[in-house]
Amino acid sequence: MSSEPSQANGQMHSVKGQMVEKVGDITGADSWKTSGKKEHAEGEAEQKTAQAQTYVEGLTDRATGLVNNVMGKMTGNSTKEMSGNLQDKEGQAKMEANKM
Repeated sequence: MSSEPSQANGQMHSVKGQMVEKVGDITGADSWKTSGKKEHAEGEAEQKTAQAQTYVEGLTDRATGLVNNVMGKMTGNSTKEMSGNLQDKEGQAKMEANKM
């Protein structure tokens, strides 16, 4: 698996592991069953890790966006205020899409 967790890569390894495990079940090959179970579990773990990382990124984006929005309001900088609001909304979308 790659060093940076990826939901897509995790999903691919999860499905591949299930397929290898099923081949092991059909053929009676214990080594295939074992390696399939292992790859499936690793894929599931990678998906969850990537999901959690993206959720935290969203949380960080929201916090930064809110600070920028408030700073923009306080200083009369409408561009900073709007970009902060946009960053907050983007962070909120990341968090919604990656709820655990």
